[in-house]
Amino acid sequence: MQTASKKVINGWAMYDWANSVYNLVITTTFFPAYYAAVTSLEKFPDGISFLGRRFVNTELKDYVLAFGFLVIALLSPILSSIADYKGNKKNFMRFFCYMGALSCSLLFLFKEQSVTLGLMCFMFAGIGFYGSQVFYNSYLPEIAAEKDMDRISAKGYTMGYIGSVLMQLVGFALVIFMSEEKGLALRLTFLLVGIWWVSFAQITFARLPISPKSERKAKKHVLVNGFHELKLVAQQMVHMPVLKRFLTAFFFYSMGVQTVMLVAIDFGIKELKLADDKLIITAVIIQLVAIIGAVAMSKLSATYGNIKVLIFTVLLWIGVCITGYFITTELHFYILASLVGLVMGGIQSLSRSTYSKLMPETKDTASFFSFYDVTEKLAIVIGLFSFGLIEGLTGNMRNSLLALIAFFVLGLLFLLVTLSAQKSKVVTV
Repeated sequence: MQTASKKVINGWAMYDWANSVYNLVITTTFFPAYYAAVTSLEKFPDGISFLGRRFVNTELKDYVLAFGFLVIALLSPILSSIADYKGNKKNFMRFFCYMGALSCSLLFLFKEQSVTLGLMCFMFAGIGFYGSQVFYNSYLPEIAAEKDMDRISAKGYTMGYIGSVLMQLVGFALVIFMSEEKGLALRLTFLLVGIWWVSFAQITFARLPISPKSERKAKKHVLVNGFHELKLVAQQMVHMPVLKRFLTAFFFYSMGVQTVMLVAIDFGIKELKLADDKLIITAVIIQLVAIIGAVAMSKLSATYGNIKVLIFTVLLWIGVCITGYFITTELHFYILASLVGLVMGGIQSLSRSTYSKLMPETKDTASFFSFYDVTEKLAIVIGLFSFGLIEGLTGNMRNSLLALIAFFVLGLLFLLVTLSAQKSKVVTV
């Protein structure tokens, strides 16, 4: 196939610009800082009561986020199946976009007296974000030729990092000019994130093409057909050893990658006692360096191949976890944040494009990307639950960070197996 027009490619990448503000502002910087302040030990000395139990504040946030990912893992096969058969993945993408944007805006109502409301909005914002990503990612093999996938995938992430940094700076300006009402400034930022997300997404919805319908007829009821599709994808993977091994590696290293990204700011708050302004600086560093990482890894993959570059990147992630266990100063945290940004941008973009390249040519792209998405979300559920559980048991996030190394090591081993299978099959990506 040929790569789509520049207008379509830019429209696709614009969704990263639109929704990445959630990933930075809500999951990474402003919301964690606001949540930590609203649910601090001074205000909740006995922990936060939720569903009859008391939790450490960050432990509870990890569990709520993990539950949201579990919901997505269960929903996406059903929705992707419907989208593939009817050719209306754009409508599902739009639905989850609106859910996420509305939930972000409703975080404006989150105060000390409404912790449960805040956590629910936080969870539904995550479901909206990651739900829309299933359909967004599945467009990549429809609009990009194989030779252009790395470049276009990296372009999406780059647009996302630039857009999210701009929104971050807007929020930072609000905090500075409303220093006497910092809580209100942060809640206004949550509202603006929702508006930004839904507004710029309209460009994407206007430019993305209508997806082709599946050539197969649904043989199962709509509520179970999605899981039947996953079964069919799994059966196809039996005959695709390189893809199967890569996805196993992706499953394990995603447990570590996504967890580190989701808890990094919490770590800075609790373990290093960093102030809000320092955390915002850290987030900007991560996003700016991530732009370099996404582009650099794309270029390196063209020379050395995707799998070899991913192996190198996972080794760097292991170094991040080891270093994070020992850091004690603000400067150390900034340096570590730079390394996280570099490997974050590279591994996300390269993982997506590698999977796209290894996929067979098919019109059922949403089903294949649903499998990819379910794999990632289940990995995040395990990673977040493990991180929260170890923190709850030991009272120390450093121990949780160190434990993530096991996931990266398993991912590394399966990448090495993938490389071996790739050589024997003479399939190079």
